[in-house]
Amino acid sequence: MKKSLVVLFIMFVSVWMFSGFDNQGKAEEVDPEKQWVGSWTASQQTPSGTALEGVANRSVRMIIHPHLAGKKVRLRLSNPFGQQSVTFKEVYLGVAGDGASLVPRSNTRVTFGGKPSVTLGVGEAVTSDTLNFKVKAGQNLAVSLYVPHATGPVSWHRLARQRSYLSEPGNHAATTEADAYTRRIHSWYWLTGLDVIPHPGTTGGIVTLGDSITDGAGSTPNANHRYPDFLAERLREEEIRKSVMNAGISGNKIWRDDRVYGPSALHRLERDVLSQPGVTDVILLEGINDIGHEPHDEDAEHLIRGMKEIIDRAHERGLRVYGGTLLPYEGSYYYTEEGNAVRERVNEWIRTSGAFDGVIDFAKVMADPADPDRLNPAFDSGDHLHPNDAGYEAMAEAIHLDWFRPDPTQTD
Repeated sequence: MKKSLVVLFIMFVSVWMFSGFDNQGKAEEVDPEKQWVGSWTASQQTPSGTALEGVANRSVRMIIHPHLAGKKVRLRLSNPFGQQSVTFKEVYLGVAGDGASLVPRSNTRVTFGGKPSVTLGVGEAVTSDTLNFKVKAGQNLAVSLYVPHATGPVSWHRLARQRSYLSEPGNHAATTEADAYTRRIHSWYWLTGLDVIPHPGTTGGIVTLGDSITDGAGSTPNANHRYPDFLAERLREEEIRKSVMNAGISGNKIWRDDRVYGPSALHRLERDVLSQPGVTDVILLEGINDIGHEPHDEDAEHLIRGMKEIIDRAHERGLRVYGGTLLPYEGSYYYTEEGNAVRERVNEWIRTSGAFDGVIDFAKVMADPADPDRLNPAFDSGDHLHPNDAGYEAMAEAIHLDWFRPDPTQTD
């Protein structure tokens, strides 16, 4: 009898230790979906330029730079803007080496519902099976896809600022050598996300919603010197375990869709921000293209109304939203005095309205001290619109990290 009681007691303790209990003593169930946090993302656009060529009987090897470490991983693929179904016969994930080569023995098969291949219809997306693969933050990885049949125009992220590769004909997804990957590309095809089950202490992810300044235009290619990259480095240095997911699209606007520059921030908000695994915070930096691209939107209240909608929709999901002021752009190809006046009115609202959970005064940080309507020459990539590497680093330095600590402090 005593032996039976001892066995029962041990069983009870084991269940209690491994199940977890809430304050009322009830078993606390963990939703597996809530364990995932996005470590890297790319926002999809309609095909243009080289994406119109499509891919047939070739392998695509894409280099990505995750911002959050994890012990397990999954990939997300999407075909939102394709004109026909696309089949990926084999998909692999490995650690990137030099060029298109991989670290030996790192290339690992990715499956979908237990199968090595998957087909996406027009508008469809898929998430891979969970893969036992340790991801290190700030480490370059390579996703290799073999596409056996002609795809037609490709859903892509146009401006990657990262060299990836297209192979000679044939299935080269499993190879670690670079020999077959003879053509360089500078975009990401179909790949929309890499998620991880992070280490304990991780508190979610920040999505940076923006245009080319978030996308990293003007930064050094292959260097990961976009402002979200520098922000991720700062978080790691401060041991703040939070991801940064870059949802920038060059040329993007708050209100207007574009066949090259993608769906507007409002139209892609659900897809690129609110649905990101583990998202807790949003940094918004959009509006300069609404002002600058023809037809010019010179109604400051219209732009403010769009920002308010983004804020409201994010707040409804329990997310915090931080607003970035629009950078000075005098001297750029689409500068006008009327547009600059709109920019200043919008920035004044961002700074003073209290609509955001916090404000990042990018405009003040990036302005030329001698002429606040121009970028500081030390931060100018040369086109008077996009920052250089030093400018993007200065933008990241302007962001209050206390917002993203486990008990965030709202500091303006």
